Amino acid sequence: MFGHTNEPITLQRDVKAVIIPAGEELRLKEGTTGFITQALGGSFTVYIEGNLFRVAGIDADALGKEPTPAPEVPENPTDADIEAVIWQQLKTCYDPEIPVNIVDLGLVYRCEIHALGNGQRSVNVDMTLTAPGCGMGEILVADAQEKIAIIPTVADVRVELVFDPPWNQTMMSDEARLQTGLM
Repeated sequence: MFGHTNEPITLQRDVKAVIIPAGEELRLKEGTTGFITQALGGSFTVYIEGNLFRVAGIDADALGKEPTPAPEVPENPTDADIEAVIWQQLKTCYDPEIPVNIVDLGLVYRCEIHALGNGQRSVNVDMTLTAPGCGMGEILVADAQEKIAIIPTVADVRVELVFDPPWNQTMMSDEARLQTGLM
C-alpha cells in the first residue's frame, strides 16, 4: 500500500473527497469506480471520471482498505518522545501531486510542544507550500493537524500556513531531491 499503484476500486460507501488541485471538498457516491493512483501516508489519491481526488486515511474503508491506526507512544512519554512521533506523523503527510512527504519537501518550518500541566500537550506547527497559490494548502494543513491530533497526550494542535521565508528547492532533503530528479 505504498507508492504508486493503479489499483481498480469500487467505492464501498459514500465518501468525502477533495478534488486535486482545486482543494474543493465533495462527496463521491457508493458504487463509483476508479483507480487508486497513489497510496502514501495513509491517504489516497484516486482517479475517477477524469479527475484526481484525495481521500483521507480515516475513510480508507470506503476504498476497501484498512484505516490507519493511531501511533503508539511510550508510557509516560517525554516532550522529546512526543516530538519524535509528531515528526514521524508529519512524514506521513504527502502533497497529493508530488510523492514526497512534507518534511522531506522542507515544508515544515517549526514544531513546538507546550506542556499543559495535566500530562497533556499543546502543539504548534508552522508549515508552507511549494507554491503559495496551491489549492491543496488547507487540505495539507488539515491532514497534518489530524495526524498530530491522534497522538496520545496531544490535547491541542495548531498548524499555521506561513509563507515567510518563501519555500525553494534547497529546503528539500537530499532524498527528496533524488526522488524528484532534482539532484
